[in-house]
Amino acid sequence: MRIDIITLFPELFERFLAVGMVGRAFTSGAAHARLRSPREFGLGRHRSVDDTPYGGGSGMVMRVDCIVSCLEAMDEEQPRAHRVLLTPQGRPFSQEVAVSLVTRPAIALVCGRYEGFDERVRSFMDEEISLGDFVMSGGEVAAMAVIDACVRLLPGVLGNAASMEHESHSATLGGLLEYPQYTRPVDFRGLRVPEVLQQGNHAAIARWRHQQAELRTSERRPDLWEKTKRERA
Repeated sequence: MRIDIITLFPELFERFLAVGMVGRAFTSGAAHARLRSPREFGLGRHRSVDDTPYGGGSGMVMRVDCIVSCLEAMDEEQPRAHRVLLTPQGRPFSQEVAVSLVTRPAIALVCGRYEGFDERVRSFMDEEISLGDFVMSGGEVAAMAVIDACVRLLPGVLGNAASMEHESHSATLGGLLEYPQYTRPVDFRGLRVPEVLQQGNHAAIARWRHQQAELRTSERRPDLWEKTKRERA
């Protein structure tokens, strides 16, 4: 899988792409990243990539020509990537979206800055994704979240692929939140590991975990719980 990252601050990704599970994905060859800055296509002596908004208003807006030129230059080197604009106005990012992105041989994550993008940028995108209902100073953190969620789904990246089967939002759990997990010690300041987990009855453990997943989802994410019930009906 190839991941193109369009950002004014490529240096922010250098360490991120080299450590932990994400680093394993890129050093093993399961994923390949390319970083490029729109400033390479900026205008004038200062390589400007932003300008004042038409109609007035505070702040600066990223120019459409600089971003599109950057994307098209990357497409000349490799087959065209699926272009993703990271914006608070996009559809919410989810495990389902991560799974869909991983099926593509290449994606391009476009990170904004300043007061946002010239509206015409959207005409050159394939998809818009939001990390949530909040605003950050740029799209870089959102891009890192998307990369992390995606590359762990690639074959060989996780040491134990089975660990993905029973985690929150997985298909195995039917989209529910993961059940509680415990390890030693059995008793910590009066907080004990549930007896059912200590008895070795795998059928009873499976029932308990399923019940706990349903209970946790209904209490913490009623929206997910209602969705699950609709899909079961």
